[in-house]
Amino acid sequence: MYSILITGGTGLIGKHLSLLLQSKGHHITVLSRKHSKKTNVFYWNVNKNYIDSEAIINSDYIIHLAGAGIANKHWNKSRKKELIDSRIQTTNLLLRKVKELNPSLKGFIAASGIGYYGAITSSKIFTEKDKNGSDFLSLVCRLWEKASSQFNTLSIRTVIFRTGIVFSKKGGALQKIKKPIKLGFGSPIGSGNQFMPWIHIEDLCNMYIKAIENPNLKGIYNAVAPEHITNKFLTYEVAKTLKKKIWLPNIPRFVLKILFGEMAIILLKGSRVSSDKISKTGFKFRFPDLKSALLSLNK
Repeated sequence: MYSILITGGTGLIGKHLSLLLQSKGHHITVLSRKHSKKTNVFYWNVNKNYIDSEAIINSDYIIHLAGAGIANKHWNKSRKKELIDSRIQTTNLLLRKVKELNPSLKGFIAASGIGYYGAITSSKIFTEKDKNGSDFLSLVCRLWEKASSQFNTLSIRTVIFRTGIVFSKKGGALQKIKKPIKLGFGSPIGSGNQFMPWIHIEDLCNMYIKAIENPNLKGIYNAVAPEHITNKFLTYEVAKTLKKKIWLPNIPRFVLKILFGEMAIILLKGSRVSSDKISKTGFKFRFPDLKSALLSLNK
């Protein structure tokens, strides 16, 4: 069993992943911006270039999930800087500390996003070999991955997961989609034809576990379910599971742009993303389609 350090360990994915790893007998530690008396919580302060050395020295693996929420606030100039800095500066700090302490690290496993391919709607199915897009979200992901890939220069096995929309019982996108539908006001967004590459939180966490348990995994993988769904399809399927009717017209594009500004692009655009590469490693999805995912998340 391994000692695994998780950044972003108090977030939606980090909490779920920690529990799964602990159930397998791994020892989990997390980094926190607040001092704690808990023995598995270590302090770090990116602004002061500080990480408790013990957190790094005793780790076999680092799972790096930290980063400000993409859709939590409007994208003004300062927020855009925060979105980039919260990913790049934290990664660079981890790298400097690993260089300084030279722990016996077996792997560095990091998050990225399918935003790498750009917020566009097209007939193309994107694979890991495709180039990055040209919008802001693509820039965030490209810089994020570039920072994480520096661990390769230390001969540390590095795995990066380009994550789709994560569906979970507790928080996240699915709960935000369900809320207006429960109240009888749900409807597709924009044309409704934009694709929404998604993944069940259980499958996503199992990918991270596979990256730990299988030393042959390295490089970049799309963390998305095999089934391609549109916003319209998702909206109607969620309504069906909640036994609700969709009676309102689609929410117009201009309304989203007024409400969310530039950030509306992540709601209005979306293309298909391939999961073939991770599947070829032998990874088996527990929830490969939306129907099975919604059934499990509505129990």
